[in-house]
Amino acid sequence: MEFRQLQYFAAICKEMHFSKAAESLCTTQSNLSQQIKFLENELGLPLFDRIGKRIALTEAGQILLEQSQLIFERMDYIQRAILDLKKMEGGRLDIGILPGDGDLLFDALLVDFHRSYPKLSLTVTESTEVYKEVVAGTRDLGVTTVPENPDERIVIEPLFHEEFALAIRSDHPLAKSKAIPFEQIQQLKLVMFGPEHQITKLIHYHCQEKGVALDNPIVTSTLSSLLLLVEQGIGACILPRMLLDYLNRENITAVTLLHPTPSQDICIIYRKDKFLGQAARLFMEVLQSFIQNVVDRTSRSLG
Repeated sequence: MEFRQLQYFAAICKEMHFSKAAESLCTTQSNLSQQIKFLENELGLPLFDRIGKRIALTEAGQILLEQSQLIFERMDYIQRAILDLKKMEGGRLDIGILPGDGDLLFDALLVDFHRSYPKLSLTVTESTEVYKEVVAGTRDLGVTTVPENPDERIVIEPLFHEEFALAIRSDHPLAKSKAIPFEQIQQLKLVMFGPEHQITKLIHYHCQEKGVALDNPIVTSTLSSLLLLVEQGIGACILPRMLLDYLNRENITAVTLLHPTPSQDICIIYRKDKFLGQAARLFMEVLQSFIQNVVDRTSRSLG
């Protein structure tokens, strides 16, 4: 059994079509079919059921596909470990973060990190599926809420505890209050992220718990839109206190919500069975230091 044959087999599983798989591999369909035949002869079982022009995985094929994925992951681990030994600056790092967190966690941090390691290929993607993407191996690191019942392959590094506050235009009467009861938000027009966003899920959870009905909130997909709508006096929104303090918008005041004060724990996650190079470890250290400085500054501003 050759590694190339497993690659051919995986390509067919992806396309579920021999000719399309051959095209993606830049080889001929006859060569591809021959290699799969060699593989089936060696295993002594068919890998595909041929049903007219369609194909489907057999039970043996399903087992081989699952095990092949593990082999591909180990090969990727080896290649990245060797590359990391050669030169850290030449590596790559793919990070998933929750929508909106880039404004707090990464804008300033990324500039400094890139200046220190200009040859490192760094990708930061906002996603509502950070945890799933890290588990699937499509992201090296994830910055997200602490997952419930995490996969045994996932390592969780605590980052910070995040509390949420009401962001409201500074000339609104409520802006003079340091704190208000949570249920008072039902008297306001709210602007929010979509239902798939973690912040929205958290708000709805507390609303159900307190029996609070929201007044037809305006929904948008970007943080910049939320802040603009608040500054224009269209509505108020609930955002991380740390983010609001960090952005320090002149026309927006953060008001504490009480009973409850919505909060969540943010962490860094990665797979312990996937190679984590020096670049990733260094980035985690830099991120943790950056967040601690923001936390300290926020604590000082709150007295």
